[in-house]
Amino acid sequence: MTASLREQARPGSAAPDFRHVRHWIFDLDNTLYRGDCGLFAQIESRMTDFVATLTGMERGEAKRLQKELYRQYGTTLSGLMATRGIDPEAYLGFVHDIDLSSLQADPALARAVARLPGKRYIFTNGCRHHAQRILSALGLEHLFDAVWDIRTIGFIPKPDRRAYEAVVADAGLAADQAAMFDDIAHNLVAARALGMTTIWLRTGGDYGPHGGEISLAEQRHIDHETADLTAFLNGIGI
Repeated sequence: MTASLREQARPGSAAPDFRHVRHWIFDLDNTLYRGDCGLFAQIESRMTDFVATLTGMERGEAKRLQKELYRQYGTTLSGLMATRGIDPEAYLGFVHDIDLSSLQADPALARAVARLPGKRYIFTNGCRHHAQRILSALGLEHLFDAVWDIRTIGFIPKPDRRAYEAVVADAGLAADQAAMFDDIAHNLVAARALGMTTIWLRTGGDYGPHGGEISLAEQRHIDHETADLTAFLNGIGI
């Protein structure tokens, strides 16, 4: 990233200017909690289990199919709906039935989110019930005005531009007054095209949690990047 893509303000430096933002849009998994806590690994493992049971494949073969569907359709679920006609509710209930004991309340993040002016939203390719469980575990459940899940966007997932257009219409918001935070850089491309300010949460890999399976967004799609969401929120000008 270029030097203009600033992280949290350092002593003596100007704070990134977010005074125009009145709508704060956050991805959920690996964005509101650290990507190395193992939660998404549980979800991915259960995705593989679901595909193996559905198809009768050995687990290794099922995992390869799962990844192929993800790359082609945006999510494994979308791929299974398109190619197998599955019931999305059965899938969502199964893959999100995970152990959250590794999550702890994050009062510092709660304070940082609470100071943001305007409305705050969760925008996830997962399900609302999963989001509510995560928010409750983190102590953030009272801080968001709405959760936009895969149902909200008609099972058309990020990074499809139609998903972003759906949530903008649902909330009746002005995209140029919105900021979007996501750990997958490619998910910020459509948000930036609509006029949102974009922030990439670095998770240790160049492509978010999915390795080289999706392309990295070009620099022009990302306004800011950070490895520490709480520090970034505390350092911006609002």
